[in-house]
Amino acid sequence: MSPLPPTLQNFGHSLLTFLTSKRLVSWKTKAIGTSATSGGTTGPGLPWAGDLTQRVNCGPSESTLTSERSENINTAQKQAFGRHLQEPWPQELVIPGGHDSLSPRAGVILLRLDRLRQAGWEHMWKLTATRELLTLPATSLADQDIFNAVIKEHPWLVQPLPCMWNVQLSDHTLAERCYSEAPDLKVIHWNSPKKLRVKNKHVESFRNLYLTFLEYDGNLLRRELFGCPCPPPPGAEQLQQALAQLEEQDACFEFRQQQLTVHRVHITFLPHKPPPPQPHDVTLVAQLSMERLQMLEALCRHWPGPMSLALYLTDTEAQQFLRFVETSAVLSARQDVAYHVVYREGSLYPINQLRNVALAQALTPYVFLSDIDFLPAYSLYDYLRASIEQLELDGRRKAALVVPAFETLHYRFSFPSSKAELLTLLDAGSLYTFRYHEWPQGHAPTDYARWREAQAPYRVQWAADYEPYVVVPRDCPRYDPRFVGFGWNKVAHIIELDAQEYELLVLPEAFTIHLPHAPSLDITRFRSNPTYRDCVRALKDEFHQDLSRHYGAAALKYLTALQQPRGPA
Repeated sequence: MSPLPPTLQNFGHSLLTFLTSKRLVSWKTKAIGTSATSGGTTGPGLPWAGDLTQRVNCGPSESTLTSERSENINTAQKQAFGRHLQEPWPQELVIPGGHDSLSPRAGVILLRLDRLRQAGWEHMWKLTATRELLTLPATSLADQDIFNAVIKEHPWLVQPLPCMWNVQLSDHTLAERCYSEAPDLKVIHWNSPKKLRVKNKHVESFRNLYLTFLEYDGNLLRRELFGCPCPPPPGAEQLQQALAQLEEQDACFEFRQQQLTVHRVHITFLPHKPPPPQPHDVTLVAQLSMERLQMLEALCRHWPGPMSLALYLTDTEAQQFLRFVETSAVLSARQDVAYHVVYREGSLYPINQLRNVALAQALTPYVFLSDIDFLPAYSLYDYLRASIEQLELDGRRKAALVVPAFETLHYRFSFPSSKAELLTLLDAGSLYTFRYHEWPQGHAPTDYARWREAQAPYRVQWAADYEPYVVVPRDCPRYDPRFVGFGWNKVAHIIELDAQEYELLVLPEAFTIHLPHAPSLDITRFRSNPTYRDCVRALKDEFHQDLSRHYGAAALKYLTALQQPRGPA
């Protein structure tokens, strides 16, 4: 392999010291600069600009054309080229020209929206695109093609940036001129798996930088120590004061700190197509971590409707999840599943914060609040929508529809297709009511004996430690984020629903089944560590106090019922 140019060596050193010199690197879909980017799938109505936009000047160091001989193709040649090959706009060959006879690239683009609006961007890009599409049937690079066409016609829009802001490898690039001569590289553009196989004598060094980047902990970027100073977000001062008041000697310090952690969140991590509006539609809401990833395919087979899922992942796990979805025929075919990545920080699982993230992103009028290790009945999605309509819940009635929960201890079993089949398995000992052996009070108020014979929905009363899985309106109370790790996270939410006078209605044909899996780290700690259990009890006591302050005398029934110490929920 050829010796690495000093500039690239310096870039690697900066990368390994994790951006201490405030450089920015992106190896993902598009190269990312200090402000905003334009991606290949982003619509063309997003621009800013130089005077109106600032874009990378590929100059003599990097070409966005397929080959150097394409540099001076004029419009007539371009039309003939398109007709001859019968193709859409050729990739990276759309509108030649630009600075140094090379076309600029939209991978790194800073947009000044106010000036673009003043310049009439909305009309400008549509007019250009309409005219170009008369002779070229489609765009292969989406918004980049539109940008290039507009800039060809209106070069005054752009203030070019030096090539160091967008060094990209490809078989025909001239990028070596840039990273061999530029004093300080800012962004390396690594937006395609093809880059791993590019014909470049320095590709191995670029590949090593890429693999190093994938292992980074993105939380470090939030530390001013690593060169990302920014104005504090709203509430940051109060948060810092609360953190400063924590006592490290407190046995529950870990819980207190986790409650105050503000996580990085990537909403809609993968492409998502929102469901069309339907008055009785239901979104399944759940959360998971990497060790439950294998549940997703089965869940998608059982639930054909929309889902909103929060995933608690490290930066590296997020990349693994991306590859998992891309290689799964089941998951890659579903565009109505919204994945929201909450990046891991802290030692306890922020279960209710994750639930709230997923719940907040649900787009249907109703939500089914489930857990990732449950598989709903194949017919449940259609049945819930029909039940909501029949019960006339459209804003006239505050109700939480209870979906009875069961469990199997077998990793392989025949999933029941109906209530009758489920009852057969229940009588044969292949199924049990959920947590019957460990925590019967968690679901006993569902009244499974009555459910066996029920033909219509029936109302049940709240009882201490009740934690059913329910269908509620999307604007239902959120989960209490103080509950992290294992214990009492769902119980507190059901209390809140009852306090706000939601009816608890059990659906006679609905069911969901829990599948066996290895215990989570948090439940293992709960079972083995008395201090952990003491901290959960402390959280319960604080919850009771807040309940009393908020609901006054109406909270007495909860305080009375919950006085006796009980197990987890």
